[in-house]
Amino acid sequence: MKYFFLLLSFFSLTLYAHKAATPILPLPEHIEYEDGTFVFLDELRIYAGQAGQTFRYMEAELKKRFGIFVKRVDRQADANCLLLNTNRNSQSEAYTLTIKSTYIKIEADSENGVFYALQSLFQLLDAASGQPKRLSTQTIIDSPRFSWRSFMLDEARFFKGEAEVIRLLDVMAQLKMNVFHWHLTDDQGWRIEIKKYPMLTEIGSKRKDSQSGGFNSKTYIGKPHEGFYTQEQIKRILAYAKERHIKVVPEIEMPGHASAAIASYPWLGSSDEKIEVPVRFGKLYSVYNVVEPHVQTFLKDVVSEVIDLFQCDVIHIGGDEVRFNQWESNPMIKDYKKKKGFTSFMDVQIDFTNHMSQFIQKRGCRMMGWNEILGKNLHKDDNIVFTDPNQKIASNVIVQFWKGELDEMRKAAENGYQLVNSFHAYTYLDYSNETTPLRKAYEFNPIPQGLPRDYEENIIGIGVQMWGEFIPTVARMNEQLYPRIAALAEVAWSKRKNSYNDFLARLVWVKERWRHWNINIE
Repeated sequence: MKYFFLLLSFFSLTLYAHKAATPILPLPEHIEYEDGTFVFLDELRIYAGQAGQTFRYMEAELKKRFGIFVKRVDRQADANCLLLNTNRNSQSEAYTLTIKSTYIKIEADSENGVFYALQSLFQLLDAASGQPKRLSTQTIIDSPRFSWRSFMLDEARFFKGEAEVIRLLDVMAQLKMNVFHWHLTDDQGWRIEIKKYPMLTEIGSKRKDSQSGGFNSKTYIGKPHEGFYTQEQIKRILAYAKERHIKVVPEIEMPGHASAAIASYPWLGSSDEKIEVPVRFGKLYSVYNVVEPHVQTFLKDVVSEVIDLFQCDVIHIGGDEVRFNQWESNPMIKDYKKKKGFTSFMDVQIDFTNHMSQFIQKRGCRMMGWNEILGKNLHKDDNIVFTDPNQKIASNVIVQFWKGELDEMRKAAENGYQLVNSFHAYTYLDYSNETTPLRKAYEFNPIPQGLPRDYEENIIGIGVQMWGEFIPTVARMNEQLYPRIAALAEVAWSKRKNSYNDFLARLVWVKERWRHWNINIE
């Protein structure tokens, strides 16, 4: 194993009442305790080697959170702490954190691993009592169960703003989550500045009102809602995420959930109807006319600008809940379907999705979409006739599974697709705490029952979703998000689990950190 070393000198120290009750969450793979304690000095001299990004983060956090000052030295001989990067190109997130009575050492293959070791170290320091802070001597060997550990924030429905996104990134880093899935466009709002198409935010980021009380409700909040991110704001957020080793995956919905874009540029739609940005939530009928060359050019322009801005290797195109009513009435789309010999309008969607996937791949990126892109009807209650398509989605697409029979997920994994398991019954945090209680979230198993072991590696991780239709404020979001995000973060990271009661005991320390971040949890 290549090494990052972090040597930190301390004075006398004790930690928690029970050494076996670590405060670390997600739970590490292996912890071995020894007799002894370790104490932080007021100033730490660290040789950081090539690990400049991790050093700057560590320096800021130790000073801000624990009052510990760090000085970087040029020679190992001058250090009372050592952080040495010997393999910057590895993608491994594994680490070993060794706390002895005279030093602390971090060993990892990459800065990612060092960063996660620091998160464990910070949680130990958070839980330490007294001054100076004392830590029990121990060795932690740890690595994640899944490489994809995402949290999705839907801001298309209700805009939350830069400060809240920054706070959420801090929470993600604490919980070792590594993908921020940013849902930026939908029927009810377009939240990202696209310089080539300014009307997307001049019109599409604003609506006159917002439905409240549920999808069937006739009640409204009674005031307009608006907001979007400038590209400069997004650049700041991306830099903050990168410092915390979090990949940002933007979601630009297509071909459905397109009302805000069509309200901005009516020529994008599949009907002649001119619409406003909707004030109601739910599955709406406005969809892009995906066979019109000008519409394809628009979508490619938008995707190109997003890829250039985010410098992302994955872009999410949604692809869910497409209503085909307008396509069924559109002569251009009907002629295209007939010319291609397609048996269903789902074939048209898959054909379009594959076309966009090829374009995205040429831009050095990879497409991701909700599992409707596989061509399965998930909404039989809509009274829409679906015919099974004869088209297949491109094999390089990442499929995010949120609804449907688990047999469909098993089939997709066995067909070689990489899958992120976001099964709604466990991972949709807009669902009430009664519908999805904390214990249920904690007991989620992302590997579907009956999947042959040879295909388990195709389940690359999980997604935790904070949909926003009826989450108008940060306070309301917090009621839904915390503490269930911690349970699902442990599902994504930990290869072993203690009892649910053990999780609750460790959650106490996590909640205390949240309170310091002004996140108030019952």
